Amino acid sequence: MATYKKRGFKPKTKVEAQEIEEQESTTAEVFSSLDEGASRTEEWVSKNQNYILGTIGVIAVAVLGYLAYNQFVLNPKEANAANEMYYPQQYFDQALNSTTAKDSLFTLALEGAEGKYGFLDIIEEYSGTKAANLANYSAGMSYLNMNKYQEAIDYLEDFKSDDEILGALAKGGLGDAFMQLDQPSDALGYYEAAFKHSTNDYTTPKFLYKAGVTALEMGNNSKALEYFQRIKDEFSGSDAAKSIDAFIGIAKTGA
Repeated sequence: MATYKKRGFKPKTKVEAQEIEEQESTTAEVFSSLDEGASRTEEWVSKNQNYILGTIGVIAVAVLGYLAYNQFVLNPKEANAANEMYYPQQYFDQALNSTTAKDSLFTLALEGAEGKYGFLDIIEEYSGTKAANLANYSAGMSYLNMNKYQEAIDYLEDFKSDDEILGALAKGGLGDAFMQLDQPSDALGYYEAAFKHSTNDYTTPKFLYKAGVTALEMGNNSKALEYFQRIKDEFSGSDAAKSIDAFIGIAKTGA
């Protein structure tokens, strides 16, 4: 810290005078170093100002580009994709609730008609949007219901969601597809992922049950018993619990 003399201050002794002289010398050296450092900094900035300005320019352009992309490209794209989902989603819902011509309705949902997009068009044309992601789910479930299991797997694997219901249903759908392809080990893994995805009264007991049945078929009775017992203990009011005592008995017999 610099030491400043009071006006009119005179050292009383030779030692005091020497201390003052050393402090002034140290202060001068500090300011000299600061001046030299500032000069070097100014010199570096002067030599590299084009690079600095260029870097700042690149960052500014990137930020402005990102904002512009969101404002003028992504947001309108999201809105258009969401609007396009209305048509195929209607056919999808009709197919789920229909007792006849289900495959025809699912095909219309997938491929579209009368100049309207289907799920497959939305996935291709609006890649990266939330609507395209949801279209992957609906397309996968459409193929699953049409018994086209590999196609179902392809689209359901591309669907990503943290939603506690849809996320679990997608994983469970993958389990169903692999089960139909006679790959029970893969199916069990997806059923387990489905009930672990979230805890709720709908999907959790549903996929605990499917996981238990699959484990039972694979001869893993202890795991099956664990899943069946959880249904009995935690989801006694669910549909899966209606015959759960019988399955618990079967699992215990071979456990």
